[in-house]
Amino acid sequence: MLETAALVGLVITQPLLDVLGRSPDFFLFHRADRGEILLLVALIVVLPTVLLALFGLLSGLAGPAGRVGTHTVLVGLLVAALAIQAGRHGTPLRGVPLLLAATAVGAAVALAYRRWRALGRALRLAAVGPLVFVGLFLFASPTGPVVLPRGDGGSAGTATGERHPPVVMLVLDELPLVSLLGPDGGIDAERFPNFAALAAGSTWYRNATGVSGWTPYALPAMLTGRYPAEPVAPHYSHHPDNLFTAFGGLYDIRAEESITRLCPPSRCEQPVTPEQGLGVLVRETGTLLRQVTSPYDSRVDPQDAYRERTAEEAGIDAAEPAPTDPKFRWDTLTLNQPARFTSFLRGLTPSPRPTLHFLHLLMPHSPWAYLPSGARYEAPEDFPNEGDGWVDLARERHLAQLGYTDRLIGETLRTLRENGLWDQALVVVTADHGVSFTKGAQGRGLDAIRAAPQQVAWVPMFVKTPGQRAGRVDDRNWQHVDLLPTVADEAAIRLPWRVDGRSARQAPRTDAGKLFYDRPGEPLPISSGVPAALPPPARHRLVGTTVGAAPAGGTARVAGLDAFRFVDPDEGVLPGMIWGTVPDSVPDGTELAVAVNGTVAAVVPVVAPDPGGRRFAALLADDRLLRAGANRVDLYLVEAGGLRQLTIS
Repeated sequence: MLETAALVGLVITQPLLDVLGRSPDFFLFHRADRGEILLLVALIVVLPTVLLALFGLLSGLAGPAGRVGTHTVLVGLLVAALAIQAGRHGTPLRGVPLLLAATAVGAAVALAYRRWRALGRALRLAAVGPLVFVGLFLFASPTGPVVLPRGDGGSAGTATGERHPPVVMLVLDELPLVSLLGPDGGIDAERFPNFAALAAGSTWYRNATGVSGWTPYALPAMLTGRYPAEPVAPHYSHHPDNLFTAFGGLYDIRAEESITRLCPPSRCEQPVTPEQGLGVLVRETGTLLRQVTSPYDSRVDPQDAYRERTAEEAGIDAAEPAPTDPKFRWDTLTLNQPARFTSFLRGLTPSPRPTLHFLHLLMPHSPWAYLPSGARYEAPEDFPNEGDGWVDLARERHLAQLGYTDRLIGETLRTLRENGLWDQALVVVTADHGVSFTKGAQGRGLDAIRAAPQQVAWVPMFVKTPGQRAGRVDDRNWQHVDLLPTVADEAAIRLPWRVDGRSARQAPRTDAGKLFYDRPGEPLPISSGVPAALPPPARHRLVGTTVGAAPAGGTARVAGLDAFRFVDPDEGVLPGMIWGTVPDSVPDGTELAVAVNGTVAAVVPVVAPDPGGRRFAALLADDRLLRAGANRVDLYLVEAGGLRQLTIS
């Protein structure tokens, strides 16, 4: 029993608690409470050992020889599983070669275990390991304070005046300012009319930057007024002095957080949550166990388990009626409603007591799954974001989802105006950070920060003060630690702690320098100045044109076509992408036109095969080309002499 417990601790308990201990966001996102986390830990530690022990006892029915043989086999299998994990970290072996090598190691150790008693004694001593791993998880990991918080909140702010306006804060995610800009440096009103309307009625801090490219660091900095100092969980026990604790004494708080849990239970309730409960934690942990014990590398991490629940999943039957401007399709496309946003809109009503309405929405953050119309589409999760063709496709999908986000902004403005809150309230719309679509430096890591800080750091920042009628632009050196002191000033609340930020009511910074944190406590100076607009993706001359019969040009293997065979616009899921490959004889860089029902919807380059063997993928952003029922898709090679049609298989 002790020997089995020791090996189970090394094979299962340690790797699971190590990953989960470094992933407090996993528990925060799923709203796991202390009891659920502790019960999950108990299951990880106890259940596998108990099951193997029972199996060993049952083997005793075959006699002493059967029990000893079974126990030896279990030792060998557990050692082989341990060797797989070690091999993945320390050798280039993967798949079947790693599995065979691990099996050989397990067999060798099982034979040694039968021959030398010292090995058994060492394993019995190692049975204390699971207790050590639990202790490290609870007291030395970033997740520890989520399980055993140090307190329930920090200092409440004090009133500096009699008037405390309603406060509405919408924090978007992974939205670079440059994605919104038009050629004149203003908001592109044609592509994003609702962001433009917001800018026309508020103060646009055009030189605003986030302080980190990672939400667990960026958002606490925004809501505490302090630069990231330590790599801790975005939890109220680590950040007890924050927006919610400061406002909680004077304001009712309606907060919808996603990645963070900065609002303590004494201040907030979370009426709409992601998937939660012990069952979800067990399911996700089971997936993690398969990943850590597999002889193959895995792309997935617990941090990637964030998923917006739909209104249907959340049990919200009476969704908001469909707006007329802009048209959301919310009357029939319930799957397109993130439940958190729906709840936020429902809460935007006047109240006799000052109220803080807060939403952090994971939009237009990847995964990109929405067309500008609001319709959702399916696509493989493993599309690369780097390389010729692929980084351009990633930016196009980002901009399409940003178009949908613009519609969400429009619905928010409409709701505020209809409920009479627009004139009364302090309204803040911003994003925590941007993202780079620069070739060779895509994403939000250190390379991207150095190569394209204008895309990673600069974010939209709009503040509409109570009674403000006209929009204006302020190009002061805004950094996101300025957000909390500005909101507190406008709400007539004095913060009882020191902040690094500066209220917009104060004189602007005289220093033009900016700080960004790839790691907490390690400020990285970045270039200053309002970024210029990036050229929008070029519209090919063929897009929107009608095509007919063309000479044959070979074949193409295409995926994603099943969705075109029967389209029901009322279901909310439309075919928005196709992908596939063409013969090796087609040179890289060849243009490929994709036509839907006889009209060219996209023109994309043929590129070198990605790891999935695909040589092209096209986003079909204009779903007006689709019709109910069956739809035809055609592919054409674009050549100097005209089009050549590919036969699709």
